[in-house]
Amino acid sequence: MVHKDHYETVKGDEDAPWIKESTIKMVDSERNALDPVIVKRDENIERGNWSNKLEFILSCFSYAVGLGTIWRFPYLCYRNGGGAFLIPYAIMYVFAGLPLFFFELSFGQYASEGPVSIWKVAPFFQGIGYAMFLISFFIGIYYNMVVAWSFRYLFASMAAVLPWTSCDNVWNTKNCRDFDLKNCTLINGLVDSDRSCHIKSETNASFWNELESMKNASRLPADEYFHHRVLHISTGIHDLGPINWELALCLLLAWVCVFLVLLRGIKTFGKAVYFTALFPYLILTILLIRSATLPGFVDGIMFYLTPQWSKLTEASVWGDAAMQIFFSLSPCWGGLITLASYNRFHNNCFRDAVIVATGNVLTAFFAGFVIFGIIGFMAFELGTTVDQVATQGAGLAFAVYPEAVARLPIAPLWSILFFVMLLTLGLGTQFTVLETVVTTIVDLWPHKLRGKNHKWVLLACATVMFLLGLVMCTNGGMYVLQLIDTYAATFSALIIGMAEVCVISWHYGIDRFLDDIKMMLGHDAPPRWYWRFVWKFFTPIIIVAILIFTLVDFKTLTYGNYTYPMEATILGFFIALSSVAMVPIVATYKIFQLDGPIAERIRILLQPTSDWGPALQVHRIECGAPTHTDSQVPLTLPNDKFDELELELATVLEHDSENDNWINMKPTNPN
Repeated sequence: MVHKDHYETVKGDEDAPWIKESTIKMVDSERNALDPVIVKRDENIERGNWSNKLEFILSCFSYAVGLGTIWRFPYLCYRNGGGAFLIPYAIMYVFAGLPLFFFELSFGQYASEGPVSIWKVAPFFQGIGYAMFLISFFIGIYYNMVVAWSFRYLFASMAAVLPWTSCDNVWNTKNCRDFDLKNCTLINGLVDSDRSCHIKSETNASFWNELESMKNASRLPADEYFHHRVLHISTGIHDLGPINWELALCLLLAWVCVFLVLLRGIKTFGKAVYFTALFPYLILTILLIRSATLPGFVDGIMFYLTPQWSKLTEASVWGDAAMQIFFSLSPCWGGLITLASYNRFHNNCFRDAVIVATGNVLTAFFAGFVIFGIIGFMAFELGTTVDQVATQGAGLAFAVYPEAVARLPIAPLWSILFFVMLLTLGLGTQFTVLETVVTTIVDLWPHKLRGKNHKWVLLACATVMFLLGLVMCTNGGMYVLQLIDTYAATFSALIIGMAEVCVISWHYGIDRFLDDIKMMLGHDAPPRWYWRFVWKFFTPIIIVAILIFTLVDFKTLTYGNYTYPMEATILGFFIALSSVAMVPIVATYKIFQLDGPIAERIRILLQPTSDWGPALQVHRIECGAPTHTDSQVPLTLPNDKFDELELELATVLEHDSENDNWINMKPTNPN
């Protein structure tokens, strides 16, 4: 459809196509007659679009701002020089984070395809899409387990007294310590099991060594609650044990929530993100205000922000900054391509990328004040230093933070708020992860699976991933989760990201890709030379550097005092390489699908297919791409009469004329 907002009449422009004035009037007349109906319809009727631009932006926020933003960035900032860490973090944002984010949004929006079917741009490399599919599949299995833990803690918080406030429970061990050590710690003393304080100068050496051993083995009540009551944790990954049915039911609830939100695709998804994207900010603000009133808050913030400039000379600091910005924005999982594929063709994805990527960085920085404010209070309560309390990952969310809120007045309220925040952060990311898996499958067989059958694909994916996730509901499930978390999206995501950027920049052509973006935006993404340089050279180099640093810094996986056996490490690398292996496997399969000399088959597979490009006829006309003859690819309007008018426009565009009744139509940016 020639949308009146997408075109303007310009005379004398020799480079623009010529369209018959009478035909345009017919289209505009018909369009205006049905305008109240049209404005309610999607641009891409068959596939669907976001209801409005805000839904897309919030969906990206909900996807990018995940659990890692809360429990990883603040710790990395503290460990790598405090405020000084913000310098390498900002540099990596400019040269790696934002470019990858904008790259994938542009790629997905231009073709309106999922991460597998989008590789019509170069079928030889379609394995990159399958690799993204597998990465999202693995992540979706374990990520919802964290959501299940959040549900479990949320239910436990709905009590007059939080269950992890004392050591008087059946799940506690002799190492549990729920009494106040502060007064004894301040005089460099140690407490025995009878809560008596002892000074080294007044104690014999053997008894003092025994006290030190007790201190090293001591556990806070919240720590024991998490490991012994919630997880029923075993001795290692070799000892999985039975399924914990409390966790299994919480996991089922998590999958039911995700299923119901995605049941109608992006229409219900787009409404849910108003809550999952915005509510965490409300909770973070409330928790920040509360923590600012607590003793030790300033100490925690100073530990978080005090710059250690000497750290900037350490390569590990720059490596951590690059890895954190890479993984916090979640490129190369297929999620960004999936979200952008539901955009309207002329959406300003450059603006969206800047807003979301910058917002993600600022959110991580803001969350650090909340986390370290509470950790400072915790250190004050225990009479120790912040560095003795600071941690990351599940230990922060399900052990340290619950212990801190248990010491606050009206503890259940703060606990409920915190775990509702974790729920919204986890579900927000999980929605996109599962939608990526489902969209990939549906886009591969759109004739059979799109429409009414979408819900059955969704149900099948959710069921399979739930059943696979039950292994993490066992006593050894925590070890399985840590293994998948470490290997599923680290090495593989880096390799896939490098391959994706290099194929488009060097094979498809960076100038060609920038022209595609210009067609969508109506102008170059400013500045063009910057994106040309970054995508061709700097971003691939950064990704390779991160990959090398990750491999050089590789250590055998541990959890607490447990070290994973070699068999588990081998399994982890198998998980990582299973997605990367899709690239050569799919390429080989496609070669053997064709006939003729091998070199000729490869040459054909390296070229874009005839249906590569925008999904709709009107946008293919703008871009000069071959028009579709497949009825499954709709025009902008479904009405048969409009189809005829569109075809007339397409036909007229292929001709030239000297007739004065022709006028020049120039595409403009509707945004």
